[in-house]
Amino acid sequence: MKKKILTMLCVTALLSSCHIYKSYDRPEELRTNGLYRDTLESGNSMLGEDTANFGNLPWQEVFTDPQLQAYISQGLADNTDLQTAILKVKESQAALLSARLAYAPSLGLSPQGTLSSFDKGTATKTYSLPVTASWEIDLFGKLLNAKRNAQTVLLQSQAYQQAVQTQLIAAIANTYYTLLMLDQQLIISQQTADIMKHNVATMRAMKEAAMTNAAAVSQSEAAYAQVLASLPAIRQGIRETENALCMLLKQTPQTVKRSTLEEQKLPSEFSIGVPLQLLANRPDVKAAEMALAATYYNANSARAAFYPQITISGSAGWTNNAGGLILNPGNLLASAIGSLTQPLFYRGSNIARLKIAKAQQEEAKLAFEQALLNAGSEVSNALSLYQTTAEKATARTLQVESSQKSAEYTKELFQLGSSTTYLEVLSAEQSLLNARLSQVSDQFDQMQAVVSLYRALGGGREE
Repeated sequence: MKKKILTMLCVTALLSSCHIYKSYDRPEELRTNGLYRDTLESGNSMLGEDTANFGNLPWQEVFTDPQLQAYISQGLADNTDLQTAILKVKESQAALLSARLAYAPSLGLSPQGTLSSFDKGTATKTYSLPVTASWEIDLFGKLLNAKRNAQTVLLQSQAYQQAVQTQLIAAIANTYYTLLMLDQQLIISQQTADIMKHNVATMRAMKEAAMTNAAAVSQSEAAYAQVLASLPAIRQGIRETENALCMLLKQTPQTVKRSTLEEQKLPSEFSIGVPLQLLANRPDVKAAEMALAATYYNANSARAAFYPQITISGSAGWTNNAGGLILNPGNLLASAIGSLTQPLFYRGSNIARLKIAKAQQEEAKLAFEQALLNAGSEVSNALSLYQTTAEKATARTLQVESSQKSAEYTKELFQLGSSTTYLEVLSAEQSLLNARLSQVSDQFDQMQAVVSLYRALGGGREE
């Protein structure tokens, strides 16, 4: 009768613990459609949704500047944050190995020797060489869920490493392009300063010839000084950007070799893939999902704590001291013990642990959903930025050409002695300078949009 009752209790426990063995499944209610806005609304055929994905391109095919490629390679080899992320992966691999070894029996060797003498009598020598072993039978999924948890933590750390790598590649590219933009702005400002300097000399000569007045000369000198004052700020920006790039490359601040803005060639046609690909491509989204899976297995471990723990242990060894059981010294001793531990007085703490685990699982689920929404938002913003900068490029080119003609015509009219004042000449030249600087900024914004889209689609990760 007792045997039947025990059998029924075991069967009931097994049936109630079936959920413990179930592996993690992605939430069915998760919505992936419409993660980012339709890019075809405005009729831009360069931006389309397809099964292909711009983020799947190797970074060498996106960033073709040889100098930039060298910096990215150096950053991937030496960057401190990335090296730290790699070490975290190694830590997780060691933790997974420990979880797998929990399935194997634990062995121990405890040799002992004793030398004793009573009342100056002959010394008695005794020894024992026991080997002990203990093996926990994973009947209720305790070790299984611990191993699965370690596996998800490893995947999470690997995803984090990929996220750091993706961000690093984007940061190096953006910093490099910022340098090229500042270089071009410095060239334009220096060219404008040279023109202004020539204008000052011209205005002084015209004043001596009684062709203009002192006010016009002062205006030309003020305009020249204004342009000169902008140069140190640009040079300071270049120095700080060079230092920032050196930090990413883990090297001391120094001059950075680079090409020019005009030499850059970036992709102009993109496929952003189906929204579901963000789940596989975005390392931060993958890390968030692995965090959710880890909390799922943690909850299963909390459930497993309610069930008995079955352990088989034994020992074997040689001894010459076993009392009256052994007549001849140096005989073998062996024993085996099976134990079943059922939690009785820890039920309250186990219930609390399970409630905490369930709450953490819900928190991780919300974080996963938010990470997916953030990814879709970043893709939408990057697409919109590229589209906006592409539209601005045509208008900005027209502005620069018109400002160039306006400056030339206004200067010619002034030199011919018409009613045009020098203030109008200065205004036209200032408009030209602003238009050229804005054109450089627009080019940088367009390059930055490509980098942002590549990063938002999970580009730069290792397959």
